[in-house]
Amino acid sequence: MSKATRTHTIKRLKTKRRAIINGGLQSLTVFGSAILLSAIILPANASTLISTTDYLDYNLPKSLQERCVERENCPKIEVKYLKTNHAWINDIVNARINNLVVNSKPSESAPIKSKSNQADVKAAIDDFTASQFADLPEGSAFVYNLMITPEYLGHVNNFELFEISSYVFTGGAHGMPFSEYLIFDQSSKKQIQLADMLQKGKESRFEALAYDAYKKWISTVADDVGSYEKSWPFTLSDNVTLTDKGIDIRYQHYSIGPYAYGMPVLSIPYSKLDNIIKPHFIPK
Repeated sequence: MSKATRTHTIKRLKTKRRAIINGGLQSLTVFGSAILLSAIILPANASTLISTTDYLDYNLPKSLQERCVERENCPKIEVKYLKTNHAWINDIVNARINNLVVNSKPSESAPIKSKSNQADVKAAIDDFTASQFADLPEGSAFVYNLMITPEYLGHVNNFELFEISSYVFTGGAHGMPFSEYLIFDQSSKKQIQLADMLQKGKESRFEALAYDAYKKWISTVADDVGSYEKSWPFTLSDNVTLTDKGIDIRYQHYSIGPYAYGMPVLSIPYSKLDNIIKPHFIPK
């Protein structure tokens, strides 16, 4: 091969190599752009909420601490507060937690009658822990227990979903768990109740669906629905939340069944809720 031919061949190879490299870079650029766009273009109703919890900073009064350490039966206190990047949600949830601490006797959907400050909360816990030593015999192995914690459940459309769980034990055969759902509308920045979700005049139809779900649940725990209902009649709870499938209705212990049956959840699918709840509560 002549020198001129070799030079021409080398130039062609270099040109082809540059084309391959440039084509590859262009493909990588397009591919990289696609990844970037897929990361940026999120669903319109995607949550921007970041949720965690903080423990209440609480220490037993010194006099009680000395006594219970010696006896090895200090009360157990575990109260957590919600901490998200949405202050208005924190305020509502944590006010509810304070209310549960101050009352220490949770009742289903009990309203917050007045806001409690940290001094009120500390005083209530001091009274709760002191009552253990006043109520129980000196040699008792029982310890009082107060636990309250919020949990983020996720979101449906623009609605952020939370649950507050608590457990109070003051002796006896068992403690008393409690669970409460909370729904928040990101658009209006308000807490949503069941009444806000129902279309006008559809309360009775929703209650009928809940009653059907109640009878379906009874069939999983008893043989005779009629006999069971006489002992544990149906009541409609407003303790509800949204899920990806429908609306869940939570009941506390002893509401519609004995303690051993736990806290039942009745579920109503969205397919039965069309024209009963407002359209924007149904996932698109």
